[in-house]
Amino acid sequence: MLTARTFLVRGLLAGLIAGVVTFGVAYVIGEPPVASAISFEESQAAVEAPVADHEHEAAAGETAEHSHGDEEGSVSRENQATWGLATATVVFGIALGGIVGLAAAFAVGRLGRLSPRASTAVVAAGGFVSVYLVPYLKYPPNPPAVGNPDTIGDRTALYFTMLAVSVIAAIAALVLASRLNRTLGAWNAGLIAAGGYLVVVLITAWLLPVFDEVPADFSADLLWQFRMASLVVQAAMWATIGVVLSTMIGSVVKRAMAQNGPVLASTSA
Repeated sequence: MLTARTFLVRGLLAGLIAGVVTFGVAYVIGEPPVASAISFEESQAAVEAPVADHEHEAAAGETAEHSHGDEEGSVSRENQATWGLATATVVFGIALGGIVGLAAAFAVGRLGRLSPRASTAVVAAGGFVSVYLVPYLKYPPNPPAVGNPDTIGDRTALYFTMLAVSVIAAIAALVLASRLNRTLGAWNAGLIAAGGYLVVVLITAWLLPVFDEVPADFSADLLWQFRMASLVVQAAMWATIGVVLSTMIGSVVKRAMAQNGPVLASTSA
């Protein structure tokens, strides 16, 4: 018998595995463009630094004395790229895996005749599209040295607006497809629901403003590498969760059927 706990526990485990895999991908693919962007930012800061007079030099020297200890106690770039990155990806993976597991538990039996394993895979794929890909296409991530600090609040609010609309539209599309499936069949219901989702997110993306804050002298190739690396890292996270969790759920169903015959999925507990 499949329960919500079955999905949650296996989702957390799948997220743990995904976090480890994602760390490897992020370290190999994501860190080089980040390091290059940081180097660019530091070089720009050095070029734009004003020449201080004696009074300012004294004040800066006094500040440096106070901040020297802070710098020694701060996390080094090497630790950020290793243990810090590993901790972030593992913690995020576990949390995301649990959420995907619970969403899959809700979806089982509500996606036509799809098996629990197939339903789980669809939920993971749909989650990647609605939670990450659609907001990414409207507001792609920026590396260090790109973006105006004065607009970070507005950019963050607009990103989460796009994210909220995408997720709500995806849930509404799922409910609509489930209801239309009874009369129109799974294929037609899926097409109508997907079309409705696309209309909503496209209109929202068109209405929301665009921010173009890339410095003129910033490498277009580096910007492309950073954004593609971000996409690959997130794809690795979601794909690993989807594959591992779907495989686990398929194994549970297969084992239960071998012991007790056909199993009806239940997510009531």
